[in-house]
Amino acid sequence: MSEVVHTPRVFSGIQPSGGLTLGNYLGALKRFVETQESGGIETVYCIVDMHAITVWQDPEKLTHATRELAAGFIASGIDPARSILFNQSQVPAHAQLAWIFNCVARLGWMQRMTQFKDKAGKNSENVSLGLFAYPALMAADILVYHATHVPVGEDQKQHVELTRDIAAKFNNDFGVEFFPLPEPVIEGAATRVMSLRDGTKKMSKSDPSDMSRINLTDDADTISKKIRKAKTDPEPLPETLEGLEGRPEARNLVNIYAALAELTPEQVIAEHGGQQFGTFKPALADLAVARLAPINAEMGRLMQDPAEIDRILAAGAERANEIAAPILKRSYEIVGMVGTGAA
Repeated sequence: MSEVVHTPRVFSGIQPSGGLTLGNYLGALKRFVETQESGGIETVYCIVDMHAITVWQDPEKLTHATRELAAGFIASGIDPARSILFNQSQVPAHAQLAWIFNCVARLGWMQRMTQFKDKAGKNSENVSLGLFAYPALMAADILVYHATHVPVGEDQKQHVELTRDIAAKFNNDFGVEFFPLPEPVIEGAATRVMSLRDGTKKMSKSDPSDMSRINLTDDADTISKKIRKAKTDPEPLPETLEGLEGRPEARNLVNIYAALAELTPEQVIAEHGGQQFGTFKPALADLAVARLAPINAEMGRLMQDPAEIDRILAAGAERANEIAAPILKRSYEIVGMVGTGAA
């Protein structure tokens, strides 16, 4: 017998690791705004600062990055009155439910997480326990709101699948149907934006070359310069989408154009097929500047008033806690933990 009716709810989070890029905007922030604007479903967006400290962070830089990410959310179109926007550490239920999930999840499940293997490398004995266990915290992030849909990049899909496993095992262990099995939402032409210097690698703020990415803090001239200097091949754009096979840099630029213009890649090829990059790149640069310059300006304005950003995050945390606290309380009761004081 079901204990709850799971109201459709979206949850997603981004780490405040500093330096928002075009990849963050097209792969996440723009999607979040579209979901908010579509209506009919509650949207909860979180700055996951607890995940950030699974590796060492300079405290002052973490504070700045958290505020800058909040500014990025708002400048991109997230309305704190319509969506819930907060930072994770202000809602204690995340960590509290994560401990229960640490006791539900199996060690072997964590060992199979490819992101842990990638981040730990050959140094797995010396990384933090938090880095190993953070998928259980991610499960808590999602399930403490009974979220039903989770917009993620392809590289995070495995963690949502683990969240489903944890929810199913909890429900099965205790004979309840308490937690929903959330669905990963992966869509769009530029969900995975690639480097401007190497179309086989994801655009990353950690790349040594600043020319490999477009930062949301870049001004119009810098955006235009980076696109015009982006790596391409000598051939013109093909007449069909199939002609992009084996041409990762060309495909990346077409995908970026499609996402910024809200077109399909097929429509971009229909419009620009046969063009040399000397013609296509300036068109893409103009489009990118038109879309990103207002975001850049608004982020700059918001960052001039950090106290206001903190106020917005605190108000969002209050709203988030109103949802999370009763779900945590019932989780404790199901497990048999009494006198928790959760309200």
